[in-house]
Formats: sequence, structure tokens, C-alpha cells
Amino acid sequence: MESSGSEPPVTPSRYESQKRRDWNTFGQYLRNQRPPVPMSHCSCNHVLDFLRYLDQFGKTKVHVPGCMFYGQPEPPAPCTCPLRQAWGSLDALIGRLRAAYEENGGSPETNPFASGAIRVYLREVRECQAKARGIPYKKKKKKKPTTEMAGGRDDSSSSSSSFSFS
Repeated sequence: MESSGSEPPVTPSRYESQKRRDWNTFGQYLRNQRPPVPMSHCSCNHVLDFLRYLDQFGKTKVHVPGCMFYGQPEPPAPCTCPLRQAWGSLDALIGRLRAAYEENGGSPETNPFASGAIRVYLREVRECQAKARGIPYKKKKKKKPTTEMAGGRDDSSSSSSSFSFS
């Protein structure tokens, strides 16, 4: 089989395309700051500000504690509570930006997307949204390997689960 040197370009996966878009959007956000922030000076505080900025474009209704629908997963009527970014969307976004940072020359030790402050923020968003929707989220305890898992599914991995708040 002969190889002709002109193979068609490989189309990036949906994940890779989204990661590039997210990286470009974050870079634009930093450039729009006054004064503009170079990526080399980006800190977890810039990332937190970016996540808060994104809330204005959210589509997830998050009931405030005074709302009569607070804690109800399916409220029977509309209310004036704000729309926010869903926790799952923010969590996935941070994962993509964390990877993009290192792919674009950043070191893992200085990755602002891997900061403990970001993990705390995401945990608080998840808990707040869960309470507002009446969805209990309890941290799953890691199961010790047993013979039960050999034939079944391992439910101990909550980090790869995808939750959607709509």
C-alpha cells in the first residue's frame, strides 16, 4: 500500500474543539481586563472572577433561600430567581482549561485551574445548587475492593459522573 504525502487533515474531536474554544474565550477575558492580564500573571482569582462572570450567561434556575420553591426539584410555577451556570458545566470547563493550560506551555505547579480555591468554589456551587433544587448530594465513600465488584459495576467513582442541572 503506497502512502501519498497528502492525507486529509484530522478533524479535532468535540472535546478538543471545545477545549480550544474555552481556552480562547478565557484568553479573551484576560485581554479585556483593565489593565489586560498576561496569561503568565493569571492566578486562581482571575479564574474565579471568570467563573462568576460566566453566571450571567447561565441557563440553570437556582432558587434563593427565600423563594417558595427553594428545595423543590420541579417547581410548579415560574419565579424570579436568577439563572446561573450549572455546576456540571463549570466542572467540565475547569477540566478542559486545566488541560489546555498545560498543553499551552504552563507548568502543572503553576496551573491556576488546578488551585485548591477552584475546587472549593466548585464544591460550594454544587452544594448550593443541590440545596436549591432539593437534591441531596452526599459524598460517596470509597468502597474497598470486594468480590462483588468483579461481576458488577464500580459505583465508587463519583468524579467521572456527569450531573446535569437544567
